[in-house]
Amino acid sequence: MHPHTFLTTLRAWTVLTVCLLCAMAGAGAAPNAGVPIKVAMIEGLSGPFTNTGEAAYRNLAWAAQNINADGGVAWGGGRTAKQRPIEIVRFDSKSRPEEALSALRSAIDQGIRVVVQGNSSAVALALVDAINKHNARDPANRVVFLNYAAVEPSLTNEACSFWHFRFDAHANMRMAALIQSIESNTDLKRVYLIGQDYSFGQSVVKEARSQLQAKRPDVVIVGQELHPMARIKDFAPYAAKIMASGAQAVVTGNWGNDLTLLVKAAKDAGFDGTFYTFYGNALGAPAAIGQAGVDKVLAVAEWFPNLGGEASDAFYKRFKASFPTPEHDYLHMRMQGMMLALARGLSVSSQVGQVGQGDVVDAYQLALAMEKTDITVAGHRMQMRAADHQIDQPLVVSVMDKVGQPGVPFDAEGSGFGFKVLQRLTAQQAAMPTSCAMVRP
Repeated sequence: MHPHTFLTTLRAWTVLTVCLLCAMAGAGAAPNAGVPIKVAMIEGLSGPFTNTGEAAYRNLAWAAQNINADGGVAWGGGRTAKQRPIEIVRFDSKSRPEEALSALRSAIDQGIRVVVQGNSSAVALALVDAINKHNARDPANRVVFLNYAAVEPSLTNEACSFWHFRFDAHANMRMAALIQSIESNTDLKRVYLIGQDYSFGQSVVKEARSQLQAKRPDVVIVGQELHPMARIKDFAPYAAKIMASGAQAVVTGNWGNDLTLLVKAAKDAGFDGTFYTFYGNALGAPAAIGQAGVDKVLAVAEWFPNLGGEASDAFYKRFKASFPTPEHDYLHMRMQGMMLALARGLSVSSQVGQVGQGDVVDAYQLALAMEKTDITVAGHRMQMRAADHQIDQPLVVSVMDKVGQPGVPFDAEGSGFGFKVLQRLTAQQAAMPTSCAMVRP
């Protein structure tokens, strides 16, 4: 089923979720396709970070739909060759590690051998540990974990795993990109650091302090704060501390409602400084900030809608056509690449796996194939490092501006504000060394 046919169906039903359900069911696969390859998405789909979980699901579902429309996964060879669709199976972790581990057990019991997750490094660390133990204990039913957003650096350093693959730049890589922008702002002298009080937020604040001291020793850190994750409803007291500190800028790795509420509170308090963020470009933040964010809110990512280029623009327009509701406008290019890499890896692994494996995913052969990932989506190239399973890809720093201004043809989530590219880092410039000592089966 081609995208235009899918949209016709969508309009006929007038319900956006039909898009997601069709992708889950393997929409677009040939009538004689083999049984679906199930992929378990373990994500916070209820609670304070529901919006981030649903955004991840939309990206995975759309990627699956595109893969299936193109024939799905070419499985096996010779007379047993078949085309198999990918099916995304949702598991709600409620953004809590213990719930995620329960979901993992359920997925394994259902015969699922590929797990994807990203929104919470605490959850990712728990999953890696559990998968390592499960795979050692039960090698006949091993699992591969693809990570699209958990950016705690240790996941591809001291806590690296043969079974885990990260498709996002880790926090230190993102921070280095932001610090380069701070280096060029010679008027900036006072910075406030704030983050969520868990592994990722702690690492962001620590790395911001370290890199500022190394690259801008003249900048004074006038405040440092860690707040409970997903529990703060009113950030006014934190905004008051920022104002009282005399900070000219805030550096934060906050995401989801913890970011949106923070920047809104700062705006309401009259803060006129700059926000250097990891995720200030979507999930309600641009609309919450509004005009006050123009030239004041920076974000870093592997891709932005206003990056430019024919392939990039066309890809983004296809996504917007599939998800016309403004609040659903959040395309993760890395997730599209991850799913395409998975489809190719599955195909390769099915041809070299154990004799008689039938429709069962051979996790070991899949991991070997994923190590060789070298894929380009809409002009965006991604290469997996076999040494630590960290993806190498370009990074981009952008600043908020009004749509229609030079370099801002697209806005974010119908807010009237988009992000203009300030700086591009090649994959080589964005890469960092690793301390991973990979243990291979």
